[in-house]
Amino acid sequence: MTFRYKYRGGVWIDLEKPTEEEIHEVAKEFSIDERLEKEMLSPTPAPIVMDGGNCVLLELHFPTQGDLDGETKNQEVDFIVGNRFIITVRYEVIAPLHHLKKLFETRDLVTGHESITTDVLIEILFAHMYSAVRDHATHLTKCLEHIERDMFDGLERETVREISNVSRSFLHLEASLANQEEPLSRFLKVHTIRDFFDTSFEERAERILAERAQVMRLIKTHRAVAIEMRETNTSLLESRQNEIMKTLTVITFILLPVELVIFTFGMGVPGTPFKENPNAFWIVIGIMVALGTVITIYLTKKRWLS
Repeated sequence: MTFRYKYRGGVWIDLEKPTEEEIHEVAKEFSIDERLEKEMLSPTPAPIVMDGGNCVLLELHFPTQGDLDGETKNQEVDFIVGNRFIITVRYEVIAPLHHLKKLFETRDLVTGHESITTDVLIEILFAHMYSAVRDHATHLTKCLEHIERDMFDGLERETVREISNVSRSFLHLEASLANQEEPLSRFLKVHTIRDFFDTSFEERAERILAERAQVMRLIKTHRAVAIEMRETNTSLLESRQNEIMKTLTVITFILLPVELVIFTFGMGVPGTPFKENPNAFWIVIGIMVALGTVITIYLTKKRWLS
């Protein structure tokens, strides 16, 4: 699917799940180098920057919400930028680019073409992409808030896996943005050196890099919070288990002497006390209750029982 948006002095072409023929036609129209054309045909596992003479190719992977709640996956976007054109290639639906297209289409119907230039559109594209990453990080943060409430409501066991999943998502976000730093800097530097745009592009390039860095810091902060929550949850879980073990130990301490009394009077050997007494059962029960009560009072005074 091919989308064309004409702006002042140039055009943005967005290729969604393009065929080989569509890529070849676009490459021919804008005289794109054959090496770059081959890179546009299929996804790549890692970020790439390639200089094609009249344009520069940048392939980045942006983290986004996966199919499951809290899941994170990477989506590739290829940017081919020349002096008077921008081409984006993507192999699946990417929400921020789709929303940006709809925004441009709506504005065209209302006000006509806006007076933006290629360098301005580059900044807009990256701003929308990083805004989507920030939104995903915010969604994960809300998940952390829900987990925190459950954690202090006594659901420590249930939140163990949830905290791990959110922490893993933040780790994937951080790794994806870290992999973008070097190729994105090279991409913007090439455009600055080659004088594709006027001197104002240096400031735009700095804002793009600052946007990525800001989102990166946000993700690192939230990941640190997730790690702290996991440690807190572990402490609460251990404390709860210690209380359970303490309770079981106290119960055992109380029942052990009682069981000893039962065993002693249950041997049935000659000379067993109260063996011939018709009230032997109630006497033994009384001894057991008295012994249990004394031990319970003793443990309470020692504050072993709360």
